[in-house]
Amino acid sequence: MDYKFAKGVASLKPSIIREILKSSGNTIPLAAGNPAPDAFPVDDIKKLVGEVFEEDPVLALQYGISEGYGPLIEELTKLCKSRYGVGTEDDGLIVVSGAQQVMSLMSQCFINYGDTVLCEEPSFIGALNCFRSYGANLVGVPIDSDGINIEALEEKLKSEENVKFIYTIPNFQNPAGATMSLEKRKAVYELAKKYGVLVLEDNPYGDLRVSGEDVPAIKSFDEEGIVVYSGSFSKIVAPGIRVGYVLAPKAVIAKLTVAKQTQDVHTPLVSQLVVYKWLTECDFEGHINKIREIYKRKLNLLCDCVDAELGNFLTYHRPEGGLFVWAKLNDGIDMLDFVKKASAAGVSVVPGNAMMVDGDKECSFIRMNFSTPSDEGIIKGVKILGEVARSL
Repeated sequence: MDYKFAKGVASLKPSIIREILKSSGNTIPLAAGNPAPDAFPVDDIKKLVGEVFEEDPVLALQYGISEGYGPLIEELTKLCKSRYGVGTEDDGLIVVSGAQQVMSLMSQCFINYGDTVLCEEPSFIGALNCFRSYGANLVGVPIDSDGINIEALEEKLKSEENVKFIYTIPNFQNPAGATMSLEKRKAVYELAKKYGVLVLEDNPYGDLRVSGEDVPAIKSFDEEGIVVYSGSFSKIVAPGIRVGYVLAPKAVIAKLTVAKQTQDVHTPLVSQLVVYKWLTECDFEGHINKIREIYKRKLNLLCDCVDAELGNFLTYHRPEGGLFVWAKLNDGIDMLDFVKKASAAGVSVVPGNAMMVDGDKECSFIRMNFSTPSDEGIIKGVKILGEVARSL
């Protein structure tokens, strides 16, 4: 049969990262983005799951309201205000099935086929593919070492039609690792206000800072109701529980809630109850400090190995946190050839073109992850990458 797929998905390609991970086998996974195994609060979760089913199993197994478990919403609202400095009486919050669902809900509510989304370039492939699936016209805006290029952003706001929102990951951007400066965050907000577009601020990595100082969220400046703030527990608790949240003006939240009812009805209550109990009964700050130490060690290990083995073959900016290092191969080294030979030698890295708005555009970058592989895997993997680079 000749299947006639919808326009938004007909040309959509699978996430190259997911495909790499499926076929990675025994390779060293520098292409991954999973949290470190020792960063999971396994003992806490085991205890809390038992308590959930001991105390109220029917609540855990029953349908819930689409907005989320009420006590969890209250706790997240307080957390957003006290820890991240975001949220006013004009904002609302709902629980979602991982921050990826925020991208889908925003697309469903705001994107008509052909509307424009301005994205940092490079950017998170999961968000790019989500916007593509709703027929968005993706327009990339280059990133500097201190975040999105403001001059280029304004030029796109002037020249592109029907811009619905600006998508940004201001903290330890995936994949570039850049942290947007305070000045640029204020400038992004002012430009969004000037041109009448929304900002979708995605912050899955904000608690993974290992050096430098925290920078206020773009949402913290929001007096006009133009910033939608997305948070997640995937990187600080566990991605498998699929719990995230979105904080936005109440009128936006109302539409996102209706859209969520068409997608999954509600986020599983078992997961919501576990996260609520973890927030209220466990040592949040102690856990964050623990995982920061894990990632500080692993980031420095990767960078030290790269300096030793690949210093003559690429350049990169050492990030202040997050999970990734974004590196530019020197002229004369074909990026795709490098990635293929590395894979054949037993190491997977992400080809940079996978994270671009135009994946066919020539690209000399690769993304390396330090959270997933063991320390021994990082050392061995980068050594192999050095051998591949020398062979080319």
